[in-house]
Amino acid sequence: MITSRLIPAAALSARRRALGFLAAAVGLAGLTWLLMPVANGATIATVVLAFQLVVVVVALVGGIWPALVSAIAAGLLLDFFFVAPLYEITIADPLHLVDLVIFVSVAILVSIVVDLSARRSRTAALAAAESRTLAAVAGGVLRSGDPLEALVAQLRESFFMRSVVLRVDGEALHRASADELDGPDEQTTFPLGSSAQLVLRGRSLLPADRQVLDAFLSQLEVALQRRELLSEAERMRPVAEADRLRTALLAAVGHDLRRPLAAATAAVTSLRSVDVALSESDQRELLETAEVSLDALAELVTKLLDASRLQAGVLGVSLEAVALDELVLEALDELALAPGRVHLELTDTPPVLADAALLQRALVNVLDNAVRFSPSTPPTITTIEADGAVQLRVADTGPGIPLDRRDGVFAAFQRLGDTDNTTGIGLGLSLSKGFVEAMGGTIDMEDTPGGGLTVVIELGVSG
Repeated sequence: MITSRLIPAAALSARRRALGFLAAAVGLAGLTWLLMPVANGATIATVVLAFQLVVVVVALVGGIWPALVSAIAAGLLLDFFFVAPLYEITIADPLHLVDLVIFVSVAILVSIVVDLSARRSRTAALAAAESRTLAAVAGGVLRSGDPLEALVAQLRESFFMRSVVLRVDGEALHRASADELDGPDEQTTFPLGSSAQLVLRGRSLLPADRQVLDAFLSQLEVALQRRELLSEAERMRPVAEADRLRTALLAAVGHDLRRPLAAATAAVTSLRSVDVALSESDQRELLETAEVSLDALAELVTKLLDASRLQAGVLGVSLEAVALDELVLEALDELALAPGRVHLELTDTPPVLADAALLQRALVNVLDNAVRFSPSTPPTITTIEADGAVQLRVADTGPGIPLDRRDGVFAAFQRLGDTDNTTGIGLGLSLSKGFVEAMGGTIDMEDTPGGGLTVVIELGVSG
């Protein structure tokens, strides 16, 4: 902190000047008392040197003014007590006047040297304090989570202000205060850019304060610009996220739309061709290909519409009591899964509060994912009631998902292994999460004992 800012303008402090006057009074009086009994004409040179020593000491202690006063007083004491005629202030010999002038000149020169040395020491201390403050300012900007708050606090401490307030658009953004400090209550305002102000309340600022104050103002402007850039980046984040989703959508849908479209188009074109005679079995196969392809297109479009409604926040939810065992059977029918393809462990659980259509689609997506990644062993569907909620658990024995990647699996357009577009556009689990959370439930993942992944859907009990 810049404590030297409060040092008076003189090179030496008032305390040192007072000590100088005290040393002059005590030293000259004591020396006169000691030398009067032994002084004579032969010892006058010794007396002069003794008084000169006292004056030099006074100059070293108190500077120019105590030294000047003591030099004049010493000259008068010498003339009054030790130079004939005694006990009179007379200068009979012109050489005595020259001696007095030299005496005073020596004292002044010594005090000037002391004064210059003190000023240089004060300047060096001030420069060191400024360097420490500037280093603290720069370090505060680099280390602090909020550089504006750190700079405001550091500025108040450095200049011993009662309060420092940073205002942005007329509102106080940061404040540092120490109202217990005594002293003046002057207010000074500095503009920062076009919309910010720095308000200092406390002592008057000195011209020597300006260099360090300018450094604070520059750092505050930089920190304000950084804050504006971060705010702008935060405002642009939804736009960037939307662009990322659109890019992912185009990349993923481009392939997945072309596959069924190309297959359906090829099948219909072949059926309409008059150049090739098709057998009845070939016609049935082409019709089946067209049907499967169009079903895939319908499913893809449905998922994309659901994703768009989730993103826009306009998904319609109608909550009612839903029996999980019936809903599980309907989901199996929708996926056309034979009884041996899924192992059921359904317990007698109370109805849950849910939207039956959304919950069925969420379960279909989760179950379809489990069957795809666990082709050799049937996945298991379990229902459990616990703590006023019901869990619907779908466990597979597939490769599982590493813990650090599980959050990303629920993001749109993400697939395990994400290396090509042959496994769909990665909306299934994302939609399931959106559907379940829209109904007030939760969806999470656990490791299946022995290997694999378990998706847990938890919903509240109805009533």
